[in-house]
Amino acid sequence: MTVTVIQDMDKEIERSQGFDELESSSGESFWQLAWKEFRKNKPGLYSLYMLGLMALMAIGADLIAGNKPYYMVYNGETYFPVLRQYAVYVGIADWPPELRSRKNFKRYNPEEVIYPPIPYAPNEIQLSEKYERPGGGHLLGTDRLGRDVLAGLIHGTRYSLTIGLVSVGISMIIGLVLGAVAGFLGGWVDLFLSRIFELWAAIPPFFLIITAAAFFPPSLFWIMIIIGFTGWVGIARLTRSQFLQVRSFDYVSAAKALGCSNLRTMAVHILPNAIAPILIPAAFGVAGAILAESGLSFLGIGVPAEVITWGSLLAGARSNIAAWWLVVVPGFAIFATVTLYNLLGDGLRDALDPRQRGQ
Repeated sequence: MTVTVIQDMDKEIERSQGFDELESSSGESFWQLAWKEFRKNKPGLYSLYMLGLMALMAIGADLIAGNKPYYMVYNGETYFPVLRQYAVYVGIADWPPELRSRKNFKRYNPEEVIYPPIPYAPNEIQLSEKYERPGGGHLLGTDRLGRDVLAGLIHGTRYSLTIGLVSVGISMIIGLVLGAVAGFLGGWVDLFLSRIFELWAAIPPFFLIITAAAFFPPSLFWIMIIIGFTGWVGIARLTRSQFLQVRSFDYVSAAKALGCSNLRTMAVHILPNAIAPILIPAAFGVAGAILAESGLSFLGIGVPAEVITWGSLLAGARSNIAAWWLVVVPGFAIFATVTLYNLLGDGLRDALDPRQRGQ
């Protein structure tokens, strides 16, 4: 009899593990059902595709816009500077000595050369072409230093998406840990952490970000850390509520009866079944992080001046209000990206919430 009970509990625990334990009558897992429901939400699905294209554009920004050629013949030698640039990024190569002295490859006067479609680097200064209107050699115009706005927009996608995703990743880690501990242990631990959540939520997040940013030098690293450390409370409270609900299920009691530690019970048996609703605020959080970074860069306390982001492009319009393209171009990019992430969040909510299915 005891062996039968233990076997039954083992089967129940196995059903709770991983992403395929919640199965429908047709044999589809919870995540397969969620993906099927998500595909029915066309705005969310198209937003996912658009964000995927933006991610590819961010990864291949140097292939689209830059002053480093695809192919160059210089002094009889053949070089592929763009490919070399990616190798330098990942640390598997370095620039040859003959190419280290100049950052602008246009000054080499090579015998043969093929440039990217937009042959300008985001930080390439051309004072003779400052505040050029869109069209001609610069499709989206230039700023006060003659830098190409389209090149800055493309490379700014890399920084803006990186800041948004990394910041939310930090918030997810903090929120999941604190929320899981509060919801699973309960008692005075839950009471203490809940008061911290309420206190943290009472502080306006953007003012907290500005205050924290004032204590650190302008840096992409510190901006991601600051935004991440100020955006975890919503995820923590949602995680707590999920753990409070799931910890009373039979398979959790079975795991405890079989001697599973608290850490294993939380990480292996509860978290996979509680993670789905937590992904929804993560999508909205990326949009919030991009807005926060844009606001900081617009105020001049975000990333360093040499780093081009959408917020820093927008800040350039303050010195010349007649340069409307410096407002419209980065402003539309911020608006479109935030809207895409919000639509993605709506799609995830409809797909991951069983109460929304069939409506």
